[in-house]
Amino acid sequence: MKHRPIAVTVRQAALLAVLATMGLAGGVPLAQASNKPSSQPSPKPSAEKGVEAATGPLPANAVARVNGVVITQAQLDDAVRASNVPDTPVLRASIKNQLIARELFRQAAEKQHYESRPQVVAAVEQARTVAMTAAYLRDQVKPAPVTDADVKAKYDAIVATLGEFEYKPSAIAVKDADTAQTVLTQLKKGTDFAQIAKQYSQGPGAAQGGALNWISFRTPIQPGNTQNWPQPLAEALVKLPQGGVSSAPVQVGDAFWILRVDEKRATQIPQYDQIKDTLRKQLEQVALQKATAQVVVDLMKNAKIQQQ
Repeated sequence: MKHRPIAVTVRQAALLAVLATMGLAGGVPLAQASNKPSSQPSPKPSAEKGVEAATGPLPANAVARVNGVVITQAQLDDAVRASNVPDTPVLRASIKNQLIARELFRQAAEKQHYESRPQVVAAVEQARTVAMTAAYLRDQVKPAPVTDADVKAKYDAIVATLGEFEYKPSAIAVKDADTAQTVLTQLKKGTDFAQIAKQYSQGPGAAQGGALNWISFRTPIQPGNTQNWPQPLAEALVKLPQGGVSSAPVQVGDAFWILRVDEKRATQIPQYDQIKDTLRKQLEQVALQKATAQVVVDLMKNAKIQQQ
């Protein structure tokens, strides 16, 4: 079958431009589509082949050719996989148009020597550094494997910290005692807790009206067994009934806290099989961070580092 150059209409050119700059609807932006190197890089047209390289039959592994530069089936396949969208003929046709547009832009930029512009040189060097560092870390960072026993031990440790009840709290945290007293006065007058939290709180969940996640503590409260809550807050929370609000601010460091128990219920402990995958990922992340930190420590032993 003979392949002939395609005459691109103004409408087709506009479509290519839109695809190249915006990406597919529900598909993949051009930059993402090209983030995986092809196993068969596109060759540039050779001087020996001349016009034949630009106009002859497409090679068997090619899906398009742009001014003699081949876009391979492997490149298209990589881009389709990177899109994380179901593979369809429509998607493939659209991504192929993206790759064509990308190649047109590349050639135009190269023709005008954009590769020598300072911002391009800097971007290329940054990309090189990122890729080189990532490859080094993949080779050097060896996290300890997470076993099934590790995951089960983590689950048992978490369960051991849980109490009879769990609480859905809201909190308002302010920086001085006077503001805390103002907050308590407004609450006693019936002002909405969430409204006051959005106005005054400088603590977590302020934008959501002070709402925090469910929490459970084994009682009586033991130091170091408070789910990363400051111990005074944990002790104050478990004394409140459902709907109860702190009668006085709880000081932790330089902050003053007012708590409310939005809901209180018997602690709901998820089954091991429901949570084991999440726990494994958490343990693997911890192992990765620990192994990475060790690589840094080892490198710093022989490094000369100066800081201001």
